[in-house]
Amino acid sequence: MSTTPLTRPVVTSLIEDAVTAPSMHNAQPWKFVCRTDSGVIELHGDPLRGMPREDPDHRALHIGCGAALFALRVGAVRGGLHPVVRLLPSAEDPWHLADVRLDGPDDADSDLGALHEALARRHTSRFPFTEERVPAEVIEGLRAAALREGCRLVVPGPWHTDTVMDLVHVSELFEAADSAVRAEIAAWTRTDTEGEGPATEGIPASAFGPRQYDVTSPVRDFGSHRPVPGRDSARFEKRPQIALLGTAEDTPEDWLKAGQAVHRVLLQATLDGLATSLMSQPLEWPELRAEARDPGSTTGFVHMVIRLGYGPQGEATPRRPVSDVLTFD
Repeated sequence: MSTTPLTRPVVTSLIEDAVTAPSMHNAQPWKFVCRTDSGVIELHGDPLRGMPREDPDHRALHIGCGAALFALRVGAVRGGLHPVVRLLPSAEDPWHLADVRLDGPDDADSDLGALHEALARRHTSRFPFTEERVPAEVIEGLRAAALREGCRLVVPGPWHTDTVMDLVHVSELFEAADSAVRAEIAAWTRTDTEGEGPATEGIPASAFGPRQYDVTSPVRDFGSHRPVPGRDSARFEKRPQIALLGTAEDTPEDWLKAGQAVHRVLLQATLDGLATSLMSQPLEWPELRAEARDPGSTTGFVHMVIRLGYGPQGEATPRRPVSDVLTFD
């Protein structure tokens, strides 16, 4: 059992790790409350940082918060603590997403500390990858990582990959035709022009990556509606390597599990020398999301499409200071 008290420096360090997590448009939709008397760190979702048009049921918000929860667990184990998590602990408050205690058994998540060095190295890469295929043993390790968090990682075959990429391209057309979606994306992207949001959140132009050169890119082009002067063009890989992460059910608890699994997979992939990016566009449209799953798979609901490969690790995106997301009670 852990005997380390929940001092302010200890908790602050844990939240510094937590906020490295990925979230939709880097909105960072989380808040943490440390209950020093009870020894509990609460995770709350922040609906004001939601995407009403792109994420009306807050599934992506839960996934982002689940990723932050996983990063907190990694930091805790790295610090010699033993996290125990209770998901959705309050029936009266749906935004109270998790409670974390740090006094679990000594073998609780004992292997998570090895992922800690990847927290600062993992960045979404919207750059071209090489055509080099990811070895089967690496893929199996990523599948195992997802299973540890109660999720399944499915690597689609050629026809299924083509189907998913077609859905990505269709979703781009949907997005281009929907002014509300475009406005929502504009609110969370930063091109150093007057009137934009804080520099501590959202996606900066440096993380957009290059424009596609001659084919539709396998990454979301955040600069398609907001041109960035001097932005280069590039050819992307012809056969993107993707994996679908999903669960059998589609509840808020499943979304939180999926967020933890996504982050575990991304961190393991980083340690394996892979670059990664997240492709959620087709999952934001109900009529497309159902078509993303393999009908022969036991994964009932896809929560994230992960692009894997060898290439640049991508640019770091800003984070809000811990003082903005953590309170002590």
